[in-house]
Amino acid sequence: MAGGSQDVPRSTGQRLLVRRWLGAPPPAGGPAPSRAFWKVQGRPPPAQPVALETVSLWRRRRVGLQTGNSPEGLSDLPRLHSKEVAEQHLNAGSWLESGLLTAEWLSRFGYLSPPNLATGQLQTQEELSKAVAAMQRFGGLEATGVLDEATLALMRTPRCSLPDLPAGAPARRRRQAAAPAKWNKRNLSWRVRTFPRDSPLGRDTVRALMHYALKVWSDIAPLDFHEVAGSTADIQIDFSKADHADRYPFDGPGGTVAHAFLPGDRPTAGDAHFDDDEAWTFRSADAHGMDLFAVAVHEFGHAIGLSHVAAPHSIMRPYYQGPVGDPLHYRLPYEDRVRVWQLYGVRESVSPTAQPDTEEPPLLPEPPNNRSSTLPRKDVPHRCSTHFDAVAQIRGEAFFFKGKYFWRLTRDRHLVSLQPAQVHRFWRGLPLHLDSVDAVYERTSDHKIIFFKGDRYWVFKDNNAEEGSPRPVSDFGLPPGGVDAAFSWAHSDKTYFFKDQLYWRYDEHTRRMDPGHPARSPPWTGVPSTLDDAMRWSDGAAYFFRGNEYWKVLDGEGAVAPGFPRPTAQDWLVCRDAQPSSEGADGAAGAHARPGQRGQSRAEDGYQVCSCSSLAPHPLGASGWLLAAMLLLPPSVLWTAAGAPLL
Repeated sequence: MAGGSQDVPRSTGQRLLVRRWLGAPPPAGGPAPSRAFWKVQGRPPPAQPVALETVSLWRRRRVGLQTGNSPEGLSDLPRLHSKEVAEQHLNAGSWLESGLLTAEWLSRFGYLSPPNLATGQLQTQEELSKAVAAMQRFGGLEATGVLDEATLALMRTPRCSLPDLPAGAPARRRRQAAAPAKWNKRNLSWRVRTFPRDSPLGRDTVRALMHYALKVWSDIAPLDFHEVAGSTADIQIDFSKADHADRYPFDGPGGTVAHAFLPGDRPTAGDAHFDDDEAWTFRSADAHGMDLFAVAVHEFGHAIGLSHVAAPHSIMRPYYQGPVGDPLHYRLPYEDRVRVWQLYGVRESVSPTAQPDTEEPPLLPEPPNNRSSTLPRKDVPHRCSTHFDAVAQIRGEAFFFKGKYFWRLTRDRHLVSLQPAQVHRFWRGLPLHLDSVDAVYERTSDHKIIFFKGDRYWVFKDNNAEEGSPRPVSDFGLPPGGVDAAFSWAHSDKTYFFKDQLYWRYDEHTRRMDPGHPARSPPWTGVPSTLDDAMRWSDGAAYFFRGNEYWKVLDGEGAVAPGFPRPTAQDWLVCRDAQPSSEGADGAAGAHARPGQRGQSRAEDGYQVCSCSSLAPHPLGASGWLLAAMLLLPPSVLWTAAGAPLL
């Protein structure tokens, strides 16, 4: 070809490459290359041959939306005929996106029917323009049918993998998808089958976010979700990468971030998949990453039967819109509430046949600490060589407070972390300068958590201090000076406060002190007259702590159980050879126990596990740690070498 032969691919491989990207060339003497896509772009077609530099660009690996459609079927894509034109379009929005990948994108999300290679039915100019216009309309843009920068930017926005329109949907129904399926039962089980591998969010954080994302829907619809530990569940949740054996492969960071399957008879019905290549975040202080709670609420909308909608404020809009706020206070937009009510009806506030909800919600984590993930070691107390300022049972778990830190044990008395967490980062609303707490207890009447320090107290709902806190302890009828210990005892349905050698018995229902109080000495024989704190444990017994020892009083008994006191560190905090103080039951607090010797530690399933002796009822095996933490732990303060998902 005179004058341009150096710009034309000559080898068979080069000709096949051009055919793959640009479609089959027109026959000799036939019509000019298709102008359909250039019209969609709003630009005139070029008229120069393909440059070898452009062919070299085609050879590079590309990242884009995957499809099962052959590029040869996309006959109306633009044909680039010169290096200059190729560079022009690459610089003005990427020809790869605005060309081949645009048609793939439109096909994948339901706006464009894929070409039928068997019949030779290809996309026409009119179909391409209509598809772009439908996508613009659904995305809230002006429906021009032209691929402008705003349209390309919306196509690059991270989004759900599911299509926006059902296959073959007529134009009149493109603003809303077909009526979805629904569950034919009320009680639905769920489990997180696989967790994110390289994420600052720990396993318990992920589980709790799933709990609250499902609760958003069950709060307004007659559906009840419960987590199960077995291998089967109605809603299986996975974090996966790339092709993970379904029709919706992920594509690395950005692009498609998650998808879920509608209810039905398929094995995957109700399942939700999240892209493990995404930087999942929660309460992030910056705009980086994907907010897991927001995406999970959207995907669980699919899992119960909702499809994508074009409403700009709907959680079921297909595009990622950023964080939606605190899970404890998030409320679905009106559009989404109406749609779920149409499927399942409205949840009654009190059902005459419903069983009371006995599950206590998990606590929510603190936002990640972007400044540092480690603690200054100089002021961190050691759990094996200290006494504790306060001890409390909260949501069925034990919390041991010392200074600005606390340790946490699961319901099975498994220590969640060998290192402590910061109190003010977990309990939002306590003053940053607070150097310690005097006493903590969970109120049995409403499960709110009460913190005491000096003459003041704070009331918490979950992790958040209620408005009006702090308040004076005189609200309880207590004198100035605060309390040393506090706990609620189920046997008497009373709350007990201790200060020096006095104790008060308080009725939470009448909000009054019982007559005859304060009184001297605790009403249980053998319990020391002065205490650091006390708590009621899940076995029904009351536990009293002072110095490095604790005493146990069985439910309904009036005296300390035989064999007590015992060393707190050894029995509760995974310490060996911890020495109890030598004080008597009524003596002054003894010297601190000498530091216990911790056995060799190892990383196991993401947790740092201590291989040492303990009197906890179950061994610290891998399975125990996997199922241990029932409450949510903030992901921001990760102190274990293994990157454990701890506070």
